[in-house]
Amino acid sequence: MNLVPNIGIIVGTRATLVVDAGMGPRNGQVVLRELAKVSKNAGVYFTTTHFHPEHVTGVQAFPPSTRILRSEAQEEEVKQKQPQFISNFSKRTPEIKALLQDVKPRPPDILFDHELKLDLGGVTARLFLIGPGHTRGDTAIYIEEDKVLFTGDVVVNRFFPIFPDPDASGKNWLVILKQLETLQPRTIVPGHGEVGDAALVAKEQSYLKSLQARVAEMKAQGKSDKEAARLLTPEFQMKYPDWDNPGWIADAVEHFYSEPE
Repeated sequence: MNLVPNIGIIVGTRATLVVDAGMGPRNGQVVLRELAKVSKNAGVYFTTTHFHPEHVTGVQAFPPSTRILRSEAQEEEVKQKQPQFISNFSKRTPEIKALLQDVKPRPPDILFDHELKLDLGGVTARLFLIGPGHTRGDTAIYIEEDKVLFTGDVVVNRFFPIFPDPDASGKNWLVILKQLETLQPRTIVPGHGEVGDAALVAKEQSYLKSLQARVAEMKAQGKSDKEAARLLTPEFQMKYPDWDNPGWIADAVEHFYSEPE
């Protein structure tokens, strides 16, 4: 799994918004160095597309004056799940363990229910809750004037979509992608992988719809979720040979299998 997310720095005439911050304070410091190159604004806001450690824990390095924005649904996940996710990630490699050493969640300064519009000075950032898809608190950030959309892991580029926990929803994921299409973004910044255009949404839709249909066929044939996952993993690896993280195909199959049709 690629644990390097895309990070956004949106600069207005009076304030700057940072979207996601990497894993742990060491990566957060890298973000702050890049921020200093492009913005001299005293006002800095920070938001996250979702609560996973490689997206949120870098904020530990940010100065106390940074104003943290978070949806209520995402804040619940930070409180309920982040300590366990940090523990799980820390067991993967010694390097990740070192990055996450002593990381504690930073509480938000501003909580919003479904949507928040932020005027940075000539630039408007629209933050809106779109989950559950990848997580319950998935949040997208749309820069209205430039038609730039930060999707978090609801859209990834050349990665199989990641179904990390019981709150992920394949069925709703497809609804979210349709919703994102209506924004007609010019540029999409996915959670992981290269920046692209609206075609990234179409590609992910095509994969998830195709997988959903094949799961329904297997279910109708009386195959178990495990058997369906075993059969469909190589099938979809062949269909998408340049996509990383094929291990997530099985998780997607099992999610679709358990959801009502």
